Amino acid sequence: MQSPAVLKKHAEFVDRMATAQGIDLEEQMMRGRVTTPDLADAVLRCTGCSNPEHCRSWLASQKRVAQGTPDYCRNTEMLDDLRKAMDHG
Repeated sequence: MQSPAVLKKHAEFVDRMATAQGIDLEEQMMRGRVTTPDLADAVLRCTGCSNPEHCRSWLASQKRVAQGTPDYCRNTEMLDDLRKAMDHG
């Protein structure tokens, strides 16, 4: 089991990665496109990241909506699905 500090750090990464993709996770939850268990799973996937320090740097360097996630991101599929759902209303 991950420590609360690790989970908090990766929850922030998930939120920031979504924001970098132009996705507001809170809005997507209100629209029913993502659930609390979905977000919990995303955070757990993120804790298994092979390169969290590069992720931190990548996120810090994003000044506009990114055109995708880093190759190693374990939440690419979820974020791509949310972006497609947003594009189709």
